[in-house]
Amino acid sequence: MLFGKCSSWEESMVTRRSLIGGGVALAAAGGAGALAWPLYLQIFPPRSETGFVLSEAELGDALDFLDTHPAVDCHAHPGRTFVKGADDLAWKLKIYAGLGTFEDKAVAQMKEGRMGAAVFSAVGDFPLLDSRGGGLKSVRAFHPGEAYAYYKAQMANLEALAEKGLVTLVRKPAELETARSSGRPGAIFGVEGASFLDGDLGRGQEAFDDGVRIITLVHYLSGGQIGDIMTAPPVFDGLTTFGKQVVPALQQAGIIIDLAHCSEKTAFDALDLGGGPMVATHTHVASPALDVPRFISKDLALGIADSGGFVGAWPAGIGITTLSGYLDRIEELAELLGVTHVAIGSDMGANYKPVWNDYSRLPWIVGGLMQRGWNDSDLAAVIGGNFIRVFNAALAGRVA
Repeated sequence: MLFGKCSSWEESMVTRRSLIGGGVALAAAGGAGALAWPLYLQIFPPRSETGFVLSEAELGDALDFLDTHPAVDCHAHPGRTFVKGADDLAWKLKIYAGLGTFEDKAVAQMKEGRMGAAVFSAVGDFPLLDSRGGGLKSVRAFHPGEAYAYYKAQMANLEALAEKGLVTLVRKPAELETARSSGRPGAIFGVEGASFLDGDLGRGQEAFDDGVRIITLVHYLSGGQIGDIMTAPPVFDGLTTFGKQVVPALQQAGIIIDLAHCSEKTAFDALDLGGGPMVATHTHVASPALDVPRFISKDLALGIADSGGFVGAWPAGIGITTLSGYLDRIEELAELLGVTHVAIGSDMGANYKPVWNDYSRLPWIVGGLMQRGWNDSDLAAVIGGNFIRVFNAALAGRVA
């Protein structure tokens, strides 16, 4: 356990009384929403009910648990830092970016909810996107040098959060303890979409040197250099030739491979290359009753687990409307894959109709699972331990 009870940590967190006071049958506040969510819902988000009640004692137990176990969100955009500096945007995305960032608020909520660390993810292809037909689509190509320049700008913006004293940069698991001791949540850098590589495998090592520890191979850019995405018709029948070089190059650099947004063929191509655990940070397993493009197959989920990786439980409002529904999703993944292959992937700050959109509600997730009979060991694995295990494995596979 990396987090022990410590006055410096607790002094930086909201008091228990402020979390418990005023009753515990709460409605979780609705979120900022995904880029594809209608703009008016971004500005005036609806409220999502929790769907269950915690007693004061149950909430207290959840807070005690979070004070002694590291909670890590494996995929998030806290405060939406990625919108800074994006140019040549479609008009809807220009309005979205114009809403600005809110890192101070997001980090305050992390402290309040005892979220020890999160992957602060840049978005590689944001300038190319537009909301069309109920989803995000790429609508133009990168200008020469744009992908790399935008990546570097996002890294500078993320680093500025640490320079400002909002977060503590986490480049290895042991630094989670440094973050705890500092009283500032940990920020693990990620990139959603590897388009910034732009044909240069050496940029994988550069990304590692920049502090990036997890990269989602593809995002919404269709026909990019890496391979096919899950939300557009296939162009390459899986990974490209370059994409098949990218996977081992990133693993040799010590970076976790995230298969979220990959088409089924792209994901299996990556898994076939082996080399260590791979993950899908924010998705769910499709079923006959609910089969949507952003969900993955049972076979792919099991393949990810077989690699030693995990699937991040995603609180998007697709087929669920309450926080209780999100707990159902966590349990469905745990039943299919085992608790050692499930993590928390909130997509915080840029999710679609989120049923969990505020880090201060993390104790309700923990308390809700406790209420359902989860033991501390299993809960610790899902809340952060599985991410830490894969983080360690990725660094152990690094070829200096």
